[in-house]
Amino acid sequence: MKKLHGIIPPMVTPLLDRNTLDIQGLEKLIEHILNGGVHGLFILGTTGVAPSLSYKLRSELIERTCKQVAGRVPVIVGVTDTAFIETLNMANKAEKFGADAVVIAPPYYFPAGQVELCQYFKDVISEISLPSYLYNMPSHTKLIIEPETVLEISELPSVHGVKDSSGNMTYFNILRKKLKGKKDFSLLIGPEELLAESLFLGGDGGVNGGANFAPKLYVELYNAAVDEDWNKVRVLHDKVMDISTTIYSVGRFGSSCIKGIKCALSTMEICNDFMAEPFQAFKKGEQDIIRKHLQNLEIL
Repeated sequence: MKKLHGIIPPMVTPLLDRNTLDIQGLEKLIEHILNGGVHGLFILGTTGVAPSLSYKLRSELIERTCKQVAGRVPVIVGVTDTAFIETLNMANKAEKFGADAVVIAPPYYFPAGQVELCQYFKDVISEISLPSYLYNMPSHTKLIIEPETVLEISELPSVHGVKDSSGNMTYFNILRKKLKGKKDFSLLIGPEELLAESLFLGGDGGVNGGANFAPKLYVELYNAAVDEDWNKVRVLHDKVMDISTTIYSVGRFGSSCIKGIKCALSTMEICNDFMAEPFQAFKKGEQDIIRKHLQNLEIL
């Protein structure tokens, strides 16, 4: 697998109800994202609310996504689970259906020590045939994959990179320094508010939720950074921040970002906005606000 770089949207999971995919919406969403010129597609991550989905639904999503993408870009599948065996089962599904790599975060609920976590990664990755990426998401897993742990795991030949969603640029910079000699190891950023800064510092790309509904914006920002057109990057970064301070700020809870993305996609008539429980879709008043924001941002 070639080094992963660029914009790899963490795709939402279009749903009709708590255990039924919005198949028509899924197909439209995939084409919308790919038409934006993205460099990959990440499914069953945080934005895809993977922990709230049944294994049956996750498996169907992998199969349908891989079949439709058909090799146009790499498909990366989140396989994190609290149970070791279920992580392997989902990784095997990903391989069976033609995915290009898997993403593994620390198993949530029981916080492991770094020694335990390091051994966990070594054990699970040794059982997986596909290339693997680490996922640092301390707000959801209750622990950080410490830089020394990332460095040790990066020595495994099948580990190709790390996605950092900590929002901590000090951590990101320490990773960048420690991984400096690993030219084929991808360092990707999750929070899009930090995308421009991460690219300026030498990061390889972003796994950014807003690229679900505005993929061209994030791709243009990445391309401007590659061209070292930092004036253009500043302009595009401001547009990304406009999304963050409008679309993501309508709700009152931590789920407002995912709700905002799904509501935006529904308003754009791309896919259903049904939310996996415990979340609920925005009501009409909030939907009207999202519509107005999309119009002001010239996305709708």
